[in-house]
Amino acid sequence: MEPFIVSARKYRPQTFDDVVGQKAITTTLESAIQNNHLAQALLFTGPRGIGKTTCARILAKRINQDNNEEISLDEDFAFNIFELDAASNNSVDDIRNLTDQVRIPPQTGHYKVYIIDEVHMLSQAAFNAFLKTLEEPPAHAIFILATTEKHKIIPTILSRCQIFDFKRIGVKDIKDYLHKIAEKENINAEDDALHIIAQKADGALRDALSIFDRVVSFSGKELTRQAVTENLNVLDYEAYFKTTDLLLANDIPSVLVQFNDILNKGFDAHHYIMGLASHFRDLLVAKDKATVALLEVGDAAKKRYLEQSEKTSVNFLIEAINLSNECDLKYKTSKNQRLLVELTLMQLASLTKMGEKKNLNL
Repeated sequence: MEPFIVSARKYRPQTFDDVVGQKAITTTLESAIQNNHLAQALLFTGPRGIGKTTCARILAKRINQDNNEEISLDEDFAFNIFELDAASNNSVDDIRNLTDQVRIPPQTGHYKVYIIDEVHMLSQAAFNAFLKTLEEPPAHAIFILATTEKHKIIPTILSRCQIFDFKRIGVKDIKDYLHKIAEKENINAEDDALHIIAQKADGALRDALSIFDRVVSFSGKELTRQAVTENLNVLDYEAYFKTTDLLLANDIPSVLVQFNDILNKGFDAHHYIMGLASHFRDLLVAKDKATVALLEVGDAAKKRYLEQSEKTSVNFLIEAINLSNECDLKYKTSKNQRLLVELTLMQLASLTKMGEKKNLNL
């Protein structure tokens, strides 16, 4: 039995072309290498799981090759690349050991590359010990610093680095990447299922791959929307479609019964009302062709949104978003949170009955 390799490691990008969602940065880095314009100190900053360390490793290999060479997976220039985890090596002695190594030129290749991950974890004394080396590094040394918290790095370090701000990866980019992996792994994955995983990852591709592995372990080769929602304990959008239909029908008893069923399944009332507000927002953007592109859902779900948006008016949706948002803001300070949500649902169910324009000040 072969050992299982998690997707985040198995499909870690090996070239800049493989990196997802950071085209502006990878293009800039490749151009800097081609034109011999690469700074000797670079800072990669941004949220977790979006490719900072991966890009640092690709860059470290890439700058040790000639422009006309292809990146070889066999030649990784391991003797030229030094990685330091500042979270566990944050003392002055650790930095002094590193600066002692910097003086020695590379035996093969062109540069020695030092990747310092989580650099914001360095102590104040370690930062100060690092300053001089960072300001005047030897010609053969390049430093790549990576951090999730740029504001914790002292200004004197920041001023010596060329800063690259990595962005969160879009839901569509993550979904498309998961689709490619599903095909490689011979997994039949529904489009909506991958969309839910991409949304749950909140812009972090590594998180998306971890969730993908977990759900595949649960459901096997058939990855359905139902399997994903069950495994991740996500409140399915079907619940919000049903709620909206009941609200439009002014069916207060059924809405309250449905809300009770949702609570009995272990879902949080605050999460439910926030999701309902987002659902109304999605229905609003689905009403106009110019804004349909703002819907970050799968194709099947998009069709449902377009159908339900035709049953609602703009006045209803704006008022519904306003009431849901008010409930969201009041939720944490409310003494009776369940009653607050139920009152909001009753107000929402009364909107169309009151001609949609009259605001109920209950």
